[in-house]
Amino acid sequence: MYKILIADSLDPAGLEVLRASGAEVTELAAEDRPRLPELLPEYDALVVRSSTRVTAELLAAGARLKVVGRAGIGVDNVDVAAATERGVLVVNAPTANLISATEHTFALLLALARRVPAANAAMKQEVWDRKSFVGQELQQKTLGVIGFGRIGQQVAARARAFEMQVVAHDPYLDPAVARRLDVEPLSLEELLARADVVTLHVPLTDETRGLLGAAELARMRPGVLLVNCARGGVVDEAALLAALDSGGVAGAAVDVFAEEPPRDWALVHHPGVIATPHIGAQTVEAQERIALETARMVLAALQGSLAISAVNLPFRPAGTRGEPFLQLGERLGRLASGLVEGSLNRVQVDLWGVEEALEAPVAVAVLRGALSCFLGEAVNYVNAETLAAARGIQVVRATHAAEGDYPHLVGVSLSGPEGSAELAGTFFADGDPRVVRLAGFRLEFRPKGRLLVLTNRDVPGVVGKLGTLLGEAGVNIAEIHLARRRAGRDGAMAVVRIDQEPPPGMVQRIAELPEVQSARLVDAG
Repeated sequence: MYKILIADSLDPAGLEVLRASGAEVTELAAEDRPRLPELLPEYDALVVRSSTRVTAELLAAGARLKVVGRAGIGVDNVDVAAATERGVLVVNAPTANLISATEHTFALLLALARRVPAANAAMKQEVWDRKSFVGQELQQKTLGVIGFGRIGQQVAARARAFEMQVVAHDPYLDPAVARRLDVEPLSLEELLARADVVTLHVPLTDETRGLLGAAELARMRPGVLLVNCARGGVVDEAALLAALDSGGVAGAAVDVFAEEPPRDWALVHHPGVIATPHIGAQTVEAQERIALETARMVLAALQGSLAISAVNLPFRPAGTRGEPFLQLGERLGRLASGLVEGSLNRVQVDLWGVEEALEAPVAVAVLRGALSCFLGEAVNYVNAETLAAARGIQVVRATHAAEGDYPHLVGVSLSGPEGSAELAGTFFADGDPRVVRLAGFRLEFRPKGRLLVLTNRDVPGVVGKLGTLLGEAGVNIAEIHLARRRAGRDGAMAVVRIDQEPPPGMVQRIAELPEVQSARLVDAG
């Protein structure tokens, strides 16, 4: 049974999903939050919102921690690099607040363009003043969308309903998506020079921090309106305040701040600013969706699924179609590593008849299997590449067209200073993984359990002597698979699955048989 700690408030719908799974769920009271480092070692998963900062120090306290669930889209309060190094999966809810954030963007934009808050404040004071609140229309204006992901695309679609022209900047903008939404892709400099309204929809990263500073604000068209419902820190607040004072920026609507709540309220108090306290996702519907999506992601991650929205997986989620290949890759990596003497310095993964999108996930799965022989549960899909790089292991991967007898084939080659191993495998329709090539021999066996792997002279009596030695030691043979290249020449191979751990010295005694060239016991998991 998993133990899940909820550090910040979570909608009851999400709590219900977690408890219905059979997990032990603990909600941390506000007064107990300072004790989080003390309590965390007992838990498998931690769920936070924006209030709790998941630092490297806090992660170090999580001895059992496998997953951090961020109930929301932004993860700037989570030290993702530290989580990755520790093999902790970070999941979030990237689509749950899509509509609420989109609608809040337009709520702020319309309020800014028509000066709604100031007019409302005057009315509350019983002042009827129409002349002071002349606004501007959105029709035929150019909207510049910085960050053209899910939210940026939704904003663009709604802007079309207002008959706005839309331009966008995003380093990863898909030209097909831009054409479908009739959006013109531009560089950041070009967008700033053309847009009457600029709206931001980017995460806060090292690349986006201070994305709009004094120089960028100066490139904007005079009288521009700026809306930021993305993340505080993307816009330099001091530079924005100066641009508002100079009149270069006519108005700004801000839902997010570099420090929340802000210690310096100068930007909020500026008459050209409409400010809200980070409420882009604060709708009844969004809060329920965020809680449900986060709860499901956390449970799926704990159960080992990779069909999840993980922030720090080194590849796109493989989905259910890719999981059999990942399982096969992991088993092949583990088996190959068990056949190599000493350390590794190179891992090569070749895929035949497998879609290119699975190249990276399968390579990571092979690494996980290979390194697990040395590192055990400390290695997983999150940190396998990091651990390999730290040990100077070169990883080579390639995808090829299908060839030979199998429509899908995963090849693994491991090498180190003291030896190498090469094998290939596939799986049948029921997802059952099989090794079909090993060290140049064609044979078929399941890569699991205790396996004795022998190379020997292709002469009579080898199997009989092997069975006698194992039988005398009380070790039962579950399966035996034999292969040779040419009768009586080039040697032979045997892979024997045994039910019991052989007694000390048994493998050495087998290796010393006159007909046996090498013998190795491998735990294939």
